Amino acid sequence: MKNLFLALATMSVLLGAALFAPIFAQSQSTPASPKEALMPSHATGPFEVKVTPQDDKIDPQLGRFLLDKQYHGDLEATGIGQMLSAGNPAKGNGGYVAIEKVTGTLHGRTGSFILQHSGTMKDNVPQMSVILVPGSGGGQLAGIAGTMKINIAAGGKHTYDFEYTLPAD
Repeated sequence: MKNLFLALATMSVLLGAALFAPIFAQSQSTPASPKEALMPSHATGPFEVKVTPQDDKIDPQLGRFLLDKQYHGDLEATGIGQMLSAGNPAKGNGGYVAIEKVTGTLHGRTGSFILQHSGTMKDNVPQMSVILVPGSGGGQLAGIAGTMKINIAAGGKHTYDFEYTLPAD
């Protein structure tokens, strides 16, 4: 009886392994080949932005804007997009979301990617998140991932600080 139980248990383990191995194998990450290895990098530089209000007249607290950016430095590119905003910035409170397509050259690689912006301001204290939309990289920037920090200095000068990864060449 003990041998029968041991045989059934062994068969169950083997059968289970055979049935679930393909699912388990798909869920496990395999080590990237040298060609697929991600190379972390960092880019910085200034940029100019032109924000054009779109007069939707929906509500005085809601706004829609077109974005037109020129990036310089490690990222030589243009950015176009749209932004939605809400709140009362004059009182130090508000929020915005935006989508921006960036096209140009990043450290010698030409292509494009899309940034997703989200920001809030409470009592004049801003919080902002800018992430690269997964899977949006094109051209030599295919496979790019990352986040961007936007800095606004006194006088309104804008700079970016972009942490990203790209597949190795």
